[in-house]
Amino acid sequence: MRHIAALFLISLLAACAGPKYTVDDGRKVNEVLLANIRNYGAGEKVLRPAIERASKLKDPDCSTQWELPFSVESSDKLAPDDRVAWVRALGVDERLTVVGAASSSPLKIGDKIQEIDGYARESAEKMMLELADKRDSGKPFPIKLHSGATVRVAPFHICRGYARLAPPATPLAQDYHWLLTVHPLEVTRAELTPDEALWVVLWGEGVSEEGGARMKTYAYGSKVVGTLYNLFTIASGIQGAAAAANAAVQAAQSAANSVATEVLKRQLLDQATSAATSRIREEATSVVKKLTQAQVANAMQQAAANRGSLSGVAWVASTVFEKADAWAYARMEKLRADPLAGFTLHQKLIEKGLTANSMVLDPDRMGALNKLAESRGQGDEVVAILQGLKPEDMQVAMAEMPLASAPGAFSYDAEDDPSKQLQPFARGLVDGMLNMPTESK
Repeated sequence: MRHIAALFLISLLAACAGPKYTVDDGRKVNEVLLANIRNYGAGEKVLRPAIERASKLKDPDCSTQWELPFSVESSDKLAPDDRVAWVRALGVDERLTVVGAASSSPLKIGDKIQEIDGYARESAEKMMLELADKRDSGKPFPIKLHSGATVRVAPFHICRGYARLAPPATPLAQDYHWLLTVHPLEVTRAELTPDEALWVVLWGEGVSEEGGARMKTYAYGSKVVGTLYNLFTIASGIQGAAAAANAAVQAAQSAANSVATEVLKRQLLDQATSAATSRIREEATSVVKKLTQAQVANAMQQAAANRGSLSGVAWVASTVFEKADAWAYARMEKLRADPLAGFTLHQKLIEKGLTANSMVLDPDRMGALNKLAESRGQGDEVVAILQGLKPEDMQVAMAEMPLASAPGAFSYDAEDDPSKQLQPFARGLVDGMLNMPTESK
């Protein structure tokens, strides 16, 4: 009996000595951050199945990357209140926790990773980097869960251009690079349908395929490439990625001071105010009303302003946005998805007043994509999606607006690069992180 009691005491002491993970103790947390985390989770739930769906293309003409059928998050190294917010919103604590999963994924939402092919560290960043290494090897590998189960994960090929979301701590961050696209969190607030999520994924791949060579010429001709900071961490909630995203946003806002157009200045500077973030809660309960032509024109003008605010590699990427639209449209057709999902997503976003992202079409892109739809006999369907407003009428209405783009407005000339700054993220979030040192294992 004493022997049993001693064993029980030893096991109890061992349990107490183990790592303690954050639980929701009911404390007050930042409500805006909480909403951002929930939006992030909602986005991951639809994006990861869309990524798997896009992989079915087996497009022989595109460059490829390895991808996983699930995505993970961690609250490691965050402030205590923020860790509680992650637990409350998504059930995520310091351990790698699955927040998005495709139908084929052996890991399900809420699963927590303990070991990756025998590798285990308390540092979430080290675990993420190990997971990325295993992903990029392209070979199946085992993952042990904290539940005790062990599953086998098989990476799969997808066209180059990862689809990622901005970290909840910096929801305004956006970037466009041949390796991946980072979308601001406001895109998720459109409550993406499966086809709209697929459009987001394919569009990012289109940016990479149509503009990759141009972006590489710009990037490698402008600087010496430094140490690779693993791209897996960009969409994570770890402190380093959040700080990087924040630096990128601040660089964009600083750049606004040198932009000639007052409309663009107001738009970017407004993003930095607390009023802009507080609208997250207000718009969640607002009733969508039919937009007037003037309201639509203003929204598309703001989309043009957002596109015009990009710098560095993202600025080069912006010159092929029309081609990316066409690339996504054609592959939506191949996958038997609704090729008009780009229009429905555009409409949902402008109805909510969310225009600081690349999914809202500016005048140039609207005109080009509408012509493509008309060539497929879908012109009337586009008009119906746009609440009866014809794209050609909008072109006329916007002809004299200050930010209405004209042919050639988004052209590539290295001498015109608006990011002639010394900030580490002046050329964009992804470009900046590619030169950050990575933590050793």
